[in-house]
Amino acid sequence: MMEEKAQIREELSLEKITAVAIGHRIETQFRLEKWRGKVEGEPYEVREFEGNVALNEGLNELWSLAVGATSPVAAYNAANARIGVGNDNTAAVATQTGLIGTAAYDAMMATFPTYGTSQQIVFKAEFDVGDANFEWKEVTVDNGNTRNMNLFRKVPSPSLGTKTNTEIWRLQVTLTLT
Repeated sequence: MMEEKAQIREELSLEKITAVAIGHRIETQFRLEKWRGKVEGEPYEVREFEGNVALNEGLNELWSLAVGATSPVAAYNAANARIGVGNDNTAAVATQTGLIGTAAYDAMMATFPTYGTSQQIVFKAEFDVGDANFEWKEVTVDNGNTRNMNLFRKVPSPSLGTKTNTEIWRLQVTLTLT
């Protein structure tokens, strides 16, 4: 009887893992809006780009959250989630643990992240005039400065530009499970 239960659990687990792994992927879209001075009217530049390299540490954190683990994991919610940008363009690989260069992280704007429809979660942060004033060559989303588990690392080419202390940039990241 015990062997049968163990076999059933094993089959169910394998079935669940297979259902998730076969035919599903996470698509990532980015939207960067740039303003000079203050946010009013239309941004002077908008950049849209896609793709990333999922990082092992973030994927493992997601699986821990999916099964209801409470420690030491932290949710990617309004209280914890941050968008990070950095100035290193080393190629992204899954074993990295976040941004490599000089980095800055900003918390979510009000009402973000949004989730629960269209198989998406949308993160959005605003980097004010005093934040992240360097060339933006890498991007991530993590779950706070205590846990700091990065979901991905994106190295856009060309870089996103050099932010100065007279500009406000808003970066939105949309992850869609398809």
